[in-house]
Amino acid sequence: MSDQVRSSYTGGITEIIIDRPPVNALDFGTIEGLASAFEGADRKNPILVTGGGSVFSAGVDTKAFAAYTPAEKAGMIRAITRMTASLVCHPAPVIAAVNGHALGGGFVLMLCADVRLITDAASARFGLTESQAGVPFPAGPLEIIREEIEPSLLRRLTLTSQVIGSDAMMECGIADQSVPQSTLIETARARALTVAAQTAFTRVKQQVRGRLMAALRTLADSGIDPLAQSFDL
Repeated sequence: MSDQVRSSYTGGITEIIIDRPPVNALDFGTIEGLASAFEGADRKNPILVTGGGSVFSAGVDTKAFAAYTPAEKAGMIRAITRMTASLVCHPAPVIAAVNGHALGGGFVLMLCADVRLITDAASARFGLTESQAGVPFPAGPLEIIREEIEPSLLRRLTLTSQVIGSDAMMECGIADQSVPQSTLIETARARALTVAAQTAFTRVKQQVRGRLMAALRTLADSGIDPLAQSFDL
């Protein structure tokens, strides 16, 4: 596992922390580390994913990405789809404890979760800033945002790189609960256990998110991605 990802098992929950200061930006190693952590988690137990420090994730590390060879860029793009597929397809509950900014790939990672708790800090910012960052969506994240965000809001967030706060995240229904920073992890742990205690959770998750899960598995297994293929040439 990558040094930038910490994983532990506590009280029936697999807790996975993105730990790449200062803003938990996602380079190739961090993405592969997250994919391995998600895939290695006990499939019977909930996952809680959060960020180290005061940021969830600022998304793809654009400086690192720019320095990669074309083959590395293609590999990273495919790894992002594998990472998101492994989290969405986890059969037990996935809880995102979004402790600060969630931008670009960090926002997509939050959308993978079944339950999304965000900090109520006025300074926290959320958005799909790929257009501004200069790195378009891999195939997996594209499926996720189309599934999870209603079309007019998706258009505004993606085409203008609009950044919004915690209140707007609640108003548009992307986040499920806004929580004080001091109690966010505690609240997320309790929510994970409550959701996991539902006897039919896994079957209902398959009914509700099964189409997205199947699409992501197919993309991850096939490696077919127009964005990655543009770097294969």
